[in-house]
Amino acid sequence: IEKIKADGFEAEAHKVTTSDGYILEMHRIPHGRTNKDTTEDRPVVLAMHGFMSASQAFVMLGPEKSVAYNLADAGFDVWMGNARGTKSSRAHVSLNPDDAVQKYEFFDFSWEEIGMLDLPAMIDYILKTTGKDQLHYIGHSQGGTVLLVMASMLPEYNNKIASAHLLAGVGYQDYFPDEQLTQSASMTDVIYYTALQAGAVELFPPNSLQMLPDDIFQWPAYCLGNKNMQYMCQIFGISRITNNYNAATDQPGAALKQMAHYGQNIRDKLFRRYHYGAAGNQEKYGSELPPKYDLSKITTFVTMHYTLNDNLLDERDVLAMVADIPKAVARQVARTSFEHVDFVAAADAKELVTDYIIEEIKNASQENNFTDNDQVIVVDSPPTSAPGTDSSTEAPDDAASTPAPDDAPGGAGTMVLNVYLILLSLYVMLK
Repeated sequence: IEKIKADGFEAEAHKVTTSDGYILEMHRIPHGRTNKDTTEDRPVVLAMHGFMSASQAFVMLGPEKSVAYNLADAGFDVWMGNARGTKSSRAHVSLNPDDAVQKYEFFDFSWEEIGMLDLPAMIDYILKTTGKDQLHYIGHSQGGTVLLVMASMLPEYNNKIASAHLLAGVGYQDYFPDEQLTQSASMTDVIYYTALQAGAVELFPPNSLQMLPDDIFQWPAYCLGNKNMQYMCQIFGISRITNNYNAATDQPGAALKQMAHYGQNIRDKLFRRYHYGAAGNQEKYGSELPPKYDLSKITTFVTMHYTLNDNLLDERDVLAMVADIPKAVARQVARTSFEHVDFVAAADAKELVTDYIIEEIKNASQENNFTDNDQVIVVDSPPTSAPGTDSSTEAPDDAASTPAPDDAPGGAGTMVLNVYLILLSLYVMLK
């Protein structure tokens, strides 16, 4: 809130409580710097952050380049969510996340709960507060995942979403690009339950970084100057543009179960609910296997923005999701070096992504050109290495996955495992 005000925008903090008791904080920018007429009818936009991120992701590039500021200056009423477990939403009506016993229940959630419980609570609150019937949605990475979960599991919420723009929205992971991370994902359940036994339920709890030696987690220097750390920063959505980012105080946190759920989906090559084992699944779902998320139930208009240089999302998975969502298109970013985190962290994201979204929202009142299973790859300025615009989502069985960036370290696949092991070590050391 303080940063938004310092950048010259009006800012509001709003609290909403979910049906299961989590107290979430949303940040609102009701108007831009010049268009301050509050009586003006403004389209409402909800922006949802990625994994290990928070609302700050949409304002960290400053007044001229940040997604939220660009939207506000374009005449929109901008709301930014903070998922349960993040720094701003690390509260509950009865559970204490810092209690040695209660923390297990507090952090027993993955991104499914964010999609099925947090998003509906936020959307209902925003619509009630603004008096609107619908809002526009922007989700980066996990912010896309949770929209897919909500719109498929709670289809009645499709009518409340005027349009959805998913920025590297992670869902299908049949062709997960990083082979080393895929290997690590095979150990997801073992790593997660080992962490639980050691008392580690949360990624980077408050003050965890301040308690370490000063030279270990100097994120700005490491993200800019060390290739291994650049790759790790990319995976966790930590910006390489770090002038206004202090990881020691701003790192938002997340539940380990969120990462474990992604690991299961990568391992199983299925976009489905959390796998509790045959007995646990039978008790929770009434079947030995967890149900898949049915994207055919999503009836809102979805644009999936993607890049060829994404180490966490393959183009074929994007096109497969577009094929299964009745009213969806895919839009390829017109820079081949554009990366997963660049949607919120790159200086040229405004020209390559945000400006397009602004025009789409402004034109949303006009007749929509979506048709069932419309699979259009839109490239503003086709790069020389871009694939053709064939709408087919079929790929040969022996097709190779899109490679990770050339400068990615060879040991990147051990990073997820190393993070868990680091957390376990920190827990023992700091206990």
